[in-house]
Amino acid sequence: MDNQLNLEVFEAATETVAKVTKETKLIFSEYLSSASGGKIYLKPENMQFTGSYKLRGAYYKISTLTQAERERGLISASAGNHAQGVAYAAGQYGAKSIIVMPTTTPLIKVNRTKGLGAEVILAGDIYEESCKQAMELAADKGYTFIHPFDDLDVAAGQGTLMMEIYKELPLVDYVLVPIGGGGLACGVAALAKLLNPKIRIIGVEPAGANCVQASIKAGKVVAIESANTIADGAAVRESGAVIFPYLKKYLDDVVTVEDWELVAAFLDMVENHKMIVENAGLLAVAAIKHIAAKGKRIAAILSGGNMDVITMSSVVQQGLIIRDRIFSVSVLLPDKPGELTRVSEVIATKNGNVIKLEHNQFVSINRSAAVELRITMEAYGTEHKKEIIAALEQGGYKPKVVRTNM
Repeated sequence: MDNQLNLEVFEAATETVAKVTKETKLIFSEYLSSASGGKIYLKPENMQFTGSYKLRGAYYKISTLTQAERERGLISASAGNHAQGVAYAAGQYGAKSIIVMPTTTPLIKVNRTKGLGAEVILAGDIYEESCKQAMELAADKGYTFIHPFDDLDVAAGQGTLMMEIYKELPLVDYVLVPIGGGGLACGVAALAKLLNPKIRIIGVEPAGANCVQASIKAGKVVAIESANTIADGAAVRESGAVIFPYLKKYLDDVVTVEDWELVAAFLDMVENHKMIVENAGLLAVAAIKHIAAKGKRIAAILSGGNMDVITMSSVVQQGLIIRDRIFSVSVLLPDKPGELTRVSEVIATKNGNVIKLEHNQFVSINRSAAVELRITMEAYGTEHKKEIIAALEQGGYKPKVVRTNM
């Protein structure tokens, strides 16, 4: 491990990247601060040009290339955000760009990448397969390959956002940084330790794609069996060999969060901060509950906001279910007039709002003895849900909570 990521490099990267990025000012979160006992500041890279921090690394990397390297054409692999960063940055230099994206990439990310001038090739089901294809094309066609994370110039560009955090919040105690392959974490951690070694840098990975955590534990880069997570921007099976020594040296800890925690965090961002943040971008927010935040100044990096509407609607629905804002119960009642009205009245007395009813007359051979009514309703949260269920029980019913299918 050499001293390639030094202060001079980060200063140069910061000056270069400032030409195409906007400084995403920290946002103090009253909601998260109150909930955690710390002082939580959000670094909203979801508001960055192209919708994520990836533009920083892509532009700085391309700036370091020779004119001949740029003229050969630039190729990379990405699930979306790096793709848009390379496409935009390449356009600034008048260079051709080709992006290999997994076949599972949301259409909005494919179209945005094309809209920025890139040629898109869909190949492979996961990032690693797309990356292999991109490297083969680079070797075959003579393109200049730009790795999305395993490159120190890319990492230096990503680390420029740490310069902005430090300028605004020099007394920051913790920085929570999302990890996919580790390029952002590498740049942020390396610069933070140069600025103030006491700043603790905590990497955050999805529990189903914890390649950096597994590698640090093993003391070397290892590939995990699968990258199974809703955080598609962080679904990486193996970190980079070039950046790993920096991750191992400078990260103070790596924590993991479950997918359901990302769903809950999405709801928090929408309702309390009026911001759209993609699943991978929510890793730092979801991790706040996993650290000793009380009394600490914490910067949580929101790494991106590129989420398609279909995914967004699904996440919102699941978030409401997780928070007991929507739930379903099954009750058995005699098949006779007035029973449905009576059940509705019980729910209404507790201000429950029925949004869906399913009536199954064939739950029993003896219909007069019992038919099933499945009721999906809105509530204010867990306590309100309990009140509604208790009222149904007091009304002589035996409500059974069942899986909600919207």
